[in-house]
Amino acid sequence: MVKKILLVLLLVLVVMQFIRPAKNVSHSVNSKDISVLYKVPDSVNTILEKACDDCHSDNTRYPWYNNMQPVAWWLRNHINGGKHHLNFSEFGNYTVAKQVKKLKHVGKEVTDGSMPLDSYLWIHKDAILSDAEKKTLINWADSLSQQISVQNKL
Repeated sequence: MVKKILLVLLLVLVVMQFIRPAKNVSHSVNSKDISVLYKVPDSVNTILEKACDDCHSDNTRYPWYNNMQPVAWWLRNHINGGKHHLNFSEFGNYTVAKQVKKLKHVGKEVTDGSMPLDSYLWIHKDAILSDAEKKTLINWADSLSQQISVQNKL
């Protein structure tokens, strides 16, 4: 009986390997990308690439273990959730008020340490932000939110 259960589980695991979610990879920069619409300094862009873009843009750098199911499904769910909350690649599709709110939220999330997620940092040690990087990102997000507010008289 145990052998049959193990065999069925193995068969399910093998079949799962053939059911793959679509990857979050774009080969061009969207015209609504935050970097197209607003000035993103190189120092900030570096931080966004290493700590934010995998879940908050249309370009994810996939680790080797993404080729195993159900890990790829879990990652896809994570990415979809992140993009639902904030997608830098689609930033221009937000209303101006929502852009300001999202940028303020970036500062708050980084300040209180809830972003990047701990579960992301376990594997992506390079995404652990130094105090200086956190300050750079927070100052940029705050400054850009103020700039957008002033330009649009919010």
